[in-house]
Amino acid sequence: MRLTPALLLLAALPACARLENVGRAPDFTPLEGSGEYYAMSGSSFPERTDRPMPADGASLWSGNRESLLGDRRAMQRGDILTVVIEIDDQAQITNSTDRSRSASEEMGIPSLFGIPQRLDPELPEGATLADAVSGGSSSSYQGDGSVSRQEKLTLRVAATITERMPNGVLRVQGSQEVRVNNEIRELLVAGFVRAEDISRQNEVTYDKIAGARISYGGRGQITDVQQPRYGQQVADILLPM
Repeated sequence: MRLTPALLLLAALPACARLENVGRAPDFTPLEGSGEYYAMSGSSFPERTDRPMPADGASLWSGNRESLLGDRRAMQRGDILTVVIEIDDQAQITNSTDRSRSASEEMGIPSLFGIPQRLDPELPEGATLADAVSGGSSSSYQGDGSVSRQEKLTLRVAATITERMPNGVLRVQGSQEVRVNNEIRELLVAGFVRAEDISRQNEVTYDKIAGARISYGGRGQITDVQQPRYGQQVADILLPM
């Protein structure tokens, strides 16, 4: 019983955090401290080796990134690229199982060297060796199952290269927050991208991101109302029915 006040205090802590948003919109997540911030604020960027010589400074056909026809795709830590998310998945699975089985067994000794005729009078009334054993069994099973799912999501988000792996694969991370009234919609994306999968428009589609982690959700008054209370969630886990 002494633990009851402590448990009530722990249960009230999450609710106290939401009291900060009473009467105002939720705050944005600060950019400082994120992986994108550290990737772009680092001072250890490699020196450009493709800068033109002074004699070639006026040429439009130079191959460096700053030229008119230069390759401006994200290639190193701190560069920014666009992740295109176009999910339109639909799955439908239907299973049906029907199984039945029946069996019957009968055994009797109507004649065996006259032994049944001699023993039948000694048996209780109605009993006879002619129908010694008779048994039957039956079983049936029927099951149906179906899965139907449809998802559609079209988004674009800017991501930052946070690390260049030893094999040349790029690790990207991006986040986006939009506040509408008192609700924040947030989009998070992370994963690994090959440099050759980045298009000339400096874009990469989500299906070319290995280990993709895509999250689209929200926080605010609407999301808070849609979520069950903490006490109800605990009750749903602990109660057997």
